[in-house]
Amino acid sequence: MRRRPGWYISGSGFDIAGKQQQRQELEGRMSRPGFWDNQETAQKVIGQLTAVRSVIEPVEKVAAAVKDLRELFELAAEEKDAATLASIEKELPGVDQQCEKIEIAGTLNRPDDPRNCFFSIHAGAGGTESCDWASMLLRMYTRYFDRNKYKYEELDLTPGEEAGIRSVTLKVSGAFAFGRLSCEMGVHRLVRISPFDAAKRRHTSFTAVDVAPEQDDFAIEIDEDDLRIDYYRAGGAGGQHVNKTSSAVRITHLPTGIVVQCQNDRSQHKNKAEAFRMLNAKLYMLEQQKRDADLAKMYGNKGEIAWGYQIRSYVLQPYQLVKDHRTDFQTGNVEAMLDGELLDDFIESFLKQRSRGAEVKK
Repeated sequence: MRRRPGWYISGSGFDIAGKQQQRQELEGRMSRPGFWDNQETAQKVIGQLTAVRSVIEPVEKVAAAVKDLRELFELAAEEKDAATLASIEKELPGVDQQCEKIEIAGTLNRPDDPRNCFFSIHAGAGGTESCDWASMLLRMYTRYFDRNKYKYEELDLTPGEEAGIRSVTLKVSGAFAFGRLSCEMGVHRLVRISPFDAAKRRHTSFTAVDVAPEQDDFAIEIDEDDLRIDYYRAGGAGGQHVNKTSSAVRITHLPTGIVVQCQNDRSQHKNKAEAFRMLNAKLYMLEQQKRDADLAKMYGNKGEIAWGYQIRSYVLQPYQLVKDHRTDFQTGNVEAMLDGELLDDFIESFLKQRSRGAEVKK
């Protein structure tokens, strides 16, 4: 029986023993009396345990499968049992696929990768076209979140004047949400025949995706003198859902120009607290960029949301193609991509290239 690359897992990017110890400690905390008294702390512990389990349980499962197959192979080889050897051979591709998934998970080894995140979409150059494109991306990502059992909460949404959305911010919770979704940070370009153009001309639209990791505590000290806080009425274009009180909150960090806003709750206090968490996450990312030149290249300023800053193009006409300009990974199944079904393929292609130390195109 020939050796397959996936049969041996070094675990160098996993620290399995350390994570098994962490799992034991977290499970011990959950079993203590009074654990559920503080719901916020309890949910954080559950999130940490989910992230740890998502790493080590697949490794343990594959290790057990490899051990069983090895023992079965040795017995079959000794008995010269051709039928059993053929059966083992058929099982190897499935084991290899599991090993490949584990290797990809091993690339999510940065300190912030396991965290939840704030995920924003902003329409760029193109007016109504870009607003519609932003709403299409929102649909793609929320379908992806549903498929991967990520929880998401809409914190702020600004509708477009004629169609679509100008911007939206979601809080996304799940194992390695930031690690995976940070791969989507950048400008996404759409080429299609415009449904808003009576002449049926081809238009190009741009939308930017921004991602920041949620912090357990306020990692950055914020001087209140550096802030401008505005309160306004929440709601959409009008009607019964518009809040009659100024519960929505917008915070501007004057030194950096970073603006965050939240309007998902009827409580001004809760919206303000969430907005501060968003601001802290964005300032934390800014500090990380300054501290690490490599991160600055990867997550640096997206620049103008127009030509020259795209990470991915989605072409609907005159042909159909989605292409990642960083990795050259592509697909012609645009419909499945926009349904969120193929997004993992693009994310994992990016993670593989980054982990190999290969140059990621800008």
